[in-house]
Amino acid sequence: MLKLKHLIAAVGLVFAMPLAAQEPVNLDELLQQLKDGKFAQTQDNQAREARFQAEAAEQEQILREAIAQRDRLEQLSAELESQFETNERDLAALEDALTQRMGSLKELFGVLQQVAGDTASTLQNSYVSVEFPGRSDALSDLAQKMGSSSKLASIEEIESVWFALQQEMTESGKVSNFETEVTLANGEKVTKPVVRVGTFNMVADGQYLELVPGTDAVAELIRQPSGRFTATAEALEQGDEQPVKFGLDPTGGSILGLLVQAPNLKERIDQGDTVGYIIIALGIIGLLIALERFVTLTLMGGKVKRQLKQSEAKQDNPLGRVMAVQDKYPQVDTETLELKLSEAILREVPKITRNLTFIKIISVVAPLLGLLGTVTGMINTFQAITLFGTGDPKLMAGGISQALVTTVLGLVVAIPMTLLFATLNTRSKNIVHVLQEQASGIIAERSERGH
Repeated sequence: MLKLKHLIAAVGLVFAMPLAAQEPVNLDELLQQLKDGKFAQTQDNQAREARFQAEAAEQEQILREAIAQRDRLEQLSAELESQFETNERDLAALEDALTQRMGSLKELFGVLQQVAGDTASTLQNSYVSVEFPGRSDALSDLAQKMGSSSKLASIEEIESVWFALQQEMTESGKVSNFETEVTLANGEKVTKPVVRVGTFNMVADGQYLELVPGTDAVAELIRQPSGRFTATAEALEQGDEQPVKFGLDPTGGSILGLLVQAPNLKERIDQGDTVGYIIIALGIIGLLIALERFVTLTLMGGKVKRQLKQSEAKQDNPLGRVMAVQDKYPQVDTETLELKLSEAILREVPKITRNLTFIKIISVVAPLLGLLGTVTGMINTFQAITLFGTGDPKLMAGGISQALVTTVLGLVVAIPMTLLFATLNTRSKNIVHVLQEQASGIIAERSERGH
């Protein structure tokens, strides 16, 4: 009986009905619960089967509709493929007919496309476009239009290319004055009168202008070329239709770009650094000394020449002071007088040759300092090459150029100092020679009187 009760309980758990949760009182109630649970389960199963059959019918209907739509789309695809093949044949036939009808015009339009594109590029970088803006846009559109084989150029469009070329050629030989907006070096934009020299250069207020790439606008060069070129720009603006000299750049800006990159005199000197400044300082000192010596020796030489024409000795010149010795010692013998005159000449020589040795020293030291600066600069250049390599030749060339500046400065100082020393030394020797000559004459005259 106990085993039968466990079996019945297991069957009740399988059905999992809510009634099974109640503990049956006896076997009859348990049997009734099983019966009721089986009936309810049967009803649920029947409901699920009915719902499944209804859904299956709907799925079958959807499947039939999808198959019908697929058949329609396949038929449409076949029709479109057939139409596509027909269109391809018709298009090929039309293209052949277009090619036959165009004939040599196709080559003409190809050349027209190339010429229009090249001309548009040229006009974009032309100063004439500043005065006549928007010229390149129409040509660029024409070149793009000619790139499509389905579009042909009209007579007016072909004539526009010819007109643009003719206008560019005509304006390249003119000097034109007009007003336009100019971007100044400080970034400010102002409208001012400008002068255009053909397709080569444009100036305003004595300053060279450059064309902003890809636009019809101009701007002042941030760095202007040397004064001799800007002076010609000012002369051009004030020429009043009279022929003037002008620094023209036939390359349209390439040479001008190189000129503005070239360092000026001050920048060259700055490249010499400390050694360069020392050389220049020595040169200035030597020049001042040479100027003082030149003035002194010139005045002294004039006084000596005047003394030669006078018998009375004056104390304002070396020759007068030497000649005064014979008046100071009228009774001494010839040998004593000769010694006295030699002593007087020796007293005058330092005054005549003063500071000439310093000029000579400067002429010798200046190139040595220049060589020192060059060697130092070369060391720095090779150190830079060691760090950054030799991939950029401009780096090495620029370093060598800076290193050689001190050599140039040394030679610039040494050459004139050498010439000045030679000139001043000759003048001083001439004065000393006059003193010695006159002293010898005085001794000879005293010797003759002694006999």
